[in-house]
Amino acid sequence: MTIALIGFVALFALCFLGVPLTVALLSVGTLGFASFRGFSAAGSVVGQQITDAFSSYGFSVIPLFVLMGAFIHRAGLADDLFDGARAWLGHIRGGMAHTTIGASAAFSAVCGSSIATAATMSRVSLPQMKRHSYNDGFACGAVAAGGTLGILIPPSVPLVIFGILTETDITGLFMAAFLPGMMLALLYMCAAWLVVLWRPALGLPAERVNWRDRLATSRRSAMVGLLFFTVLGGMYLGVFTPTEAAGIGAAGALAIMILRKAASWSALSSALSESVITTASLLMVVGSALVFNTFLTISGLTAELVTLIATLDISPLAVILVICTIYLLLGCVFDSLAAMILTVPVFTPIVVGLGFDPLWFGVVVVIVVELGLITPPLGMNVFIVKSFAPNVSIWRIFAGVSPFVAANLVGLTLVVLLPATALWLPGLLN
Repeated sequence: MTIALIGFVALFALCFLGVPLTVALLSVGTLGFASFRGFSAAGSVVGQQITDAFSSYGFSVIPLFVLMGAFIHRAGLADDLFDGARAWLGHIRGGMAHTTIGASAAFSAVCGSSIATAATMSRVSLPQMKRHSYNDGFACGAVAAGGTLGILIPPSVPLVIFGILTETDITGLFMAAFLPGMMLALLYMCAAWLVVLWRPALGLPAERVNWRDRLATSRRSAMVGLLFFTVLGGMYLGVFTPTEAAGIGAAGALAIMILRKAASWSALSSALSESVITTASLLMVVGSALVFNTFLTISGLTAELVTLIATLDISPLAVILVICTIYLLLGCVFDSLAAMILTVPVFTPIVVGLGFDPLWFGVVVVIVVELGLITPPLGMNVFIVKSFAPNVSIWRIFAGVSPFVAANLVGLTLVVLLPATALWLPGLLN
């Protein structure tokens, strides 16, 4: 226990000093393991686990889903998704904010990355909202919040990593996240509606679109829906595994690029390069996390914490609230992926030991770490949006995103108090 706690302190210290997460995890995990079994054994275990991480069939789902998102981005479908959402939502109160959130949800269904969603929607949405005289802070806040849906609505890379780290069924995690993702998108829209109800000048409605144009714009973006239901529907129905689904998704996204005449050599090279770099960085972090997790396992820290929680006179729900609070605090100093990798292997056995479903806990974790993407001081999505709106103060964007932070907390509360919101769909399809 003492060595494990020292390891955690050392890990946090290295991260605060700016040491890359991969280096920090690998260094502390290796030295911690060596303190129990010796350096020779540590070297063997580290080499074996890194090799397993890079050669595992299950890990191949990550690069394929990343590649699918890269192809979709370069196919230019984000503009069609935005136009389709605007045709149906633009004329209502706060309509352009609703349009941004709706388009973000649709793009998330074939992307899996919050940062990619925020960056793409910034390029598409911000000029349109500026043209409709939307308040800059509110417009940027809506884009940043919509981007968070990228890591909750499946396919989600963080959910894949959660499944790998905890050996939880990835298909089940995707099913569990679908309804909470849709619910969170609706809560974001409610937040936007209430803000504009309070101060109408922040976001005036756009002109109403006739039914003929609505159907026309919907047809142009129908390929995204078809790809989404093919990939996830096939997984849910057991037609193919998550890895096969990711391969079909990547192939389908490439076909969409070709059909839209966007598959130039430059675009293909850019998409492949982006996917290789993103996958390499993710796998390095996950492989290093496995080494660190092995150190924690042999130290007995996880088992001791489970025993300690069992002896405390507090309710299981109180334990979940404490864990969520820890994630909220970690979100102030770590990015979402780092917070997950550092804590999920420790918290998951505790939560499962209390009788909670790991599918539900995976959804709760992703919703909590979403908050870190739109809250100071890190707020990765906020800084992504800021790069597309350099004339808008960062604090104006944080103020603009605050109603959506409140909506996220409401969604988290509903999922925590009503586990059926996450478990109903997996139970229905099993």
